Amino acid sequence: MTAASGPPVIVAWGAGVDSTAMILEMASRRERIDMVLIAQMPEKPETQAFIPAFRQWMDDHDVPNEIVANRPRRFGASPAYYDLLEACLVNGALPSIAFGRGTCSLRWKVSPQDSWTKSWPPAQQAWATNQKVTRLIGFDSSSRDSRRYAHAEGYSSTLYTYRYPLREWGWGRDACNERIRQAGFEVPASSCFFCTGMQCNEVRALPAACLRLIVLMEARAKPRLRSCEGLWRSTTKGLRGREARPGSMTQFIRDEKLLHAHEIDWIAGEANAHLAVFLRRAAALPLEQRPTMRSWIDRFIAHEVRAYDPQREQQEGEGKCQAEPCRLLPIPPPRARKTSLDSSARRPGEERRGRGVSGREKATPTHGD
Repeated sequence: MTAASGPPVIVAWGAGVDSTAMILEMASRRERIDMVLIAQMPEKPETQAFIPAFRQWMDDHDVPNEIVANRPRRFGASPAYYDLLEACLVNGALPSIAFGRGTCSLRWKVSPQDSWTKSWPPAQQAWATNQKVTRLIGFDSSSRDSRRYAHAEGYSSTLYTYRYPLREWGWGRDACNERIRQAGFEVPASSCFFCTGMQCNEVRALPAACLRLIVLMEARAKPRLRSCEGLWRSTTKGLRGREARPGSMTQFIRDEKLLHAHEIDWIAGEANAHLAVFLRRAAALPLEQRPTMRSWIDRFIAHEVRAYDPQREQQEGEGKCQAEPCRLLPIPPPRARKTSLDSSARRPGEERRGRGVSGREKATPTHGD
């Protein structure tokens, strides 16, 4: 699907409705796509299932595609972390979107796509001949995306030319959904499973493992929160047809009995304390010997995190980082369910912003739905 000459064309795929419909239609029209990039994120389970299925479709239709990820290199005294969930748990923070900011998207979606493209030979060749890489963004013609487009319109880049095919075709959300159904797919709304934009029914549909991680994230961040109650920011009363909900997803999970009350208490107390011990012990080790944050999360999900024992902690010493399997969590089995900014400028409890992301880049229209 590539052309012999001209600047290369990259699609920013968010695994959502708009960008997926855009790729399907461009492939049908045999329009040029040299690469589709998607950033690795802690997506909802249904999105995680959809991504490999659609990547297989792209492979079958000769549409090149790659998953890119942010790879921090400086961890200080922290275990290594490689996605937004891990960063929040290490730093005892919430994603910046919970504070009305968008730096989590810049760091974990935009930045890795930019880094990958800068090392991509077709882009390097284009820039060497004073050409710009064409970047396709999935903004449709709906009123919501029209506002997003208006915010991004006129952004000037020395490296990219931005194009919005859905707007060129006059496609709104309904047209995108219909195009996807024609291809035999059902595309879920794409977001992290702990995103502030999650609706009540979406949280109700999450599996128990995701709910437990939400409880843990809010418990870790709670001592530092000043301007918001939790991932949903503040309590809403359900006006204008909206469902009433608390500002804390943990409180919603408790109120809706999505997890047992004593399990929520255990996670917010004992598991949270265990994680603090894990981080403290990891800090005493050289970086190459530290277990990763992902290793602790995997054990937590597998119920291999034991209750915090102060006496054993003292006996083992501060410098030893527990690596052996532990006894199972004293909780019931999951029920069957439906399925860098200056520290002075960062709000308490907010996930740290990555290095090299300037304020000017807030308007960069590099990632669609």
